[in-house]
Amino acid sequence: MKNINLFIAALFSFAFLSAQNSNRVFKSAVKQGLDLKIEVNDGYYLIKPYSSNIIETTFVPTGEYFKVESHAVVAKPYNSYFEMTDRGNDILLKTKGLYVSITKSPFQISYYYKDKFIVSEKEGYVKTDSLETIDFNLTKDEVLYGGGARALGMNRRGNRLQLYNRAHYGYETHSELMNFTMPIVVSSKQYMLHFDNAPIGFLDLDSKGDNSLKYETISGRKTYQVIVGDSWLDMMDVYTDLTGKQPMLPRWALGNFSSRFGYHSQQEVEETIAKFNDEKIPVDAIILDLYWFGKELKGTMGNLEVFRDSFPDFEGMVKRLNDKGVKTITITEPFILTTSKKWDEAVEKKILAKDSVGNPAKYDFYFGNTGLIDIYNPDGEKWFWNIYKDLANKGVAGIWGDLGEPEVHPDWVQHKTGSANEVHNIYGHDWARLIFEGYKRDFPDTRPFILMRAGYSGSQRYGMIPWSGDVNRTWGGLQSQPEIALQMGIQGLAYMHSDLGGFAGANLDDELYVRWLQYGVFNPIYRPHAQEDVPSEPIFRSEKAKALAKQAIELRYKLLPYNYNLVYENNQFGKPLMRPLFFEESDNADLFNYSKTYLWGNDILVSPVLEAEITEQDVYFPDDNVWFDYYTDEKIKGGQTKTVKLNESSIPTYVRAGAFIPNTNVVQTTEEFEDTHYKIDYYHDSSVLTSKRQIYSDDGNSAKAIKNKDFEVLNFEMTTRGSKLEFKITDKIGTNFSPKSRVFYLTIHGLKHKPKRITVGRHDAFDWSETSKTARIPIERNTGETSVITIKIKN
Repeated sequence: MKNINLFIAALFSFAFLSAQNSNRVFKSAVKQGLDLKIEVNDGYYLIKPYSSNIIETTFVPTGEYFKVESHAVVAKPYNSYFEMTDRGNDILLKTKGLYVSITKSPFQISYYYKDKFIVSEKEGYVKTDSLETIDFNLTKDEVLYGGGARALGMNRRGNRLQLYNRAHYGYETHSELMNFTMPIVVSSKQYMLHFDNAPIGFLDLDSKGDNSLKYETISGRKTYQVIVGDSWLDMMDVYTDLTGKQPMLPRWALGNFSSRFGYHSQQEVEETIAKFNDEKIPVDAIILDLYWFGKELKGTMGNLEVFRDSFPDFEGMVKRLNDKGVKTITITEPFILTTSKKWDEAVEKKILAKDSVGNPAKYDFYFGNTGLIDIYNPDGEKWFWNIYKDLANKGVAGIWGDLGEPEVHPDWVQHKTGSANEVHNIYGHDWARLIFEGYKRDFPDTRPFILMRAGYSGSQRYGMIPWSGDVNRTWGGLQSQPEIALQMGIQGLAYMHSDLGGFAGANLDDELYVRWLQYGVFNPIYRPHAQEDVPSEPIFRSEKAKALAKQAIELRYKLLPYNYNLVYENNQFGKPLMRPLFFEESDNADLFNYSKTYLWGNDILVSPVLEAEITEQDVYFPDDNVWFDYYTDEKIKGGQTKTVKLNESSIPTYVRAGAFIPNTNVVQTTEEFEDTHYKIDYYHDSSVLTSKRQIYSDDGNSAKAIKNKDFEVLNFEMTTRGSKLEFKITDKIGTNFSPKSRVFYLTIHGLKHKPKRITVGRHDAFDWSETSKTARIPIERNTGETSVITIKIKN
């Protein structure tokens, strides 16, 4: 009783210290099904707990109706039990975690998690002459993230961010508005606010310095969710439960892509892949830009059929590439030019967005006079999907959707479900949905690859793989990339990546190119891409750049099992692949605005080289850990910033003590990957007494591998027992997974001396390297066995 009284006292003390809405008058509160309905003088609130970590609040003004449909939310409030208590001055809604206090006078809504204050409405919902707004109180020390993809520094507080997807060609270190905006705010206090509304608007993150956060929109739902968790990763799991988990990528999507703007002919495509093979540089996919459907840059967009003059045997080409393990990906855009082959058909079938009098909307942009496919018209959606279905039947393995902001989208254009401004931000989102649902319906066992540069909150559930747009090919362009990727990861879009090497500008800088590709090793997607004037493929660069790029690409392939496990963790738990260091030290304010070093998964620390001609740089090593230099095995104690020497063949990379890092032989394509031979590196330090890791494996292709229980999870454990290290390898096998016999090569790093004895069952053979101080242990293992390895070490 004492604790709850203190809690209620805290509620009141905060309420009277914070800005409130003195004009809104409380009338009544009633529990209504799964909601709490609060009647006020100018409308009513519906407060809906989805779980103990998610509460949704909607305001419905007098004279309006509740708009149920959400572009983002897929979760159902099945476990939304809550208690409602009227305590005189306030109404208390209580779940097992989140609390909501509705102060009656002056009216205010405040949120708490496990008795800790989270956030409160300021004036709440207000309608002005041009915008509808919802505002909140902030504490002075909060750092704010979110708003989608921007280049502003990690802390975005102090900015008023426009919510309008728009391309920024040739950006570098600063970009206030880019292709992929989201109505999400993430606080360093470890909560999220998601404004569940599609029309355009703004996020004002305390731009006036009055400790306020304001969402502004032209129309639509007055709905937001408060999302919390016990850790950063827990909060990511909760948010992606609400808006949908990212499907598993096919394994080949983790390989190297050959891509440029663009390949003009079938001959050029096949010769390019042949050169990769001749140079023994791994490659898994080739991306065809707009020349696959037209000879000219302008005037042909919307043809969306193979241009046979340049690709006379398109289907044969795709098959020959596929036989070599190389997938084909084709670009598409939602624009149908009036000069294209499909214009008359599009007009006849009435699949285009309209003008104010119902005619096909036509306007000019860079590529010509155009119309826009109305994907909100069922006929338009069906017509567009049939284009993709035909490509898939031709053997095309992935889809590139470009210009999907849409790049030019006049506000007078009308769609089936609303105006351009009402659907603009979710056009790319629903374009991805169209493709994802088409694959699910017509190719149900195929994992789609959907590359797009524009979407909205929740787009991850449609398998969207976003990239950061037309970045300048400069050091400034590279410097903004870690921030953009890390920000998007904490907003649910874990596969944000960049055109490796940079896209815009005729800058033939081999050092920049190599450093960008080295950074790309620890990116979700490895895809060099550029305008034609400078080659993006390593096979066409200088001998030195080619050799260094090859090393980076080979490391990417070596880490394939580790990276594939990150895909699984993201699919199951919403974990970003790239993670900011404040995930490690959530109370270290020095890390809240830090993006120069980040975590790749749980166990690899990466510090990309972002400046020209430097020979050393500072790296922060997270506390309460020991870190191994990946290349030298030097140990570094965490909790410090250390100046490290640089070399041209790699960027600073470190492994957490206690980590099991799976790796494999380098292959030309991922189709040659064999998981019957596993290399496992364990990083030993006496500070780690126990350690556990898992590695997920399946066929790399089936969309239903987990559902059909056709997978395997390998479990690795280490326990210290006096002067012995005991390792165990076990497995969890899906009922439809085919058992495999394997040979593991377990390498122990960090030993001071050659072990006195190593036993694996009845065997005791191992290799010792005095130079690297590593022990390499062969382990033959059958599925279902428990393998025990005991190492007697010298103190």
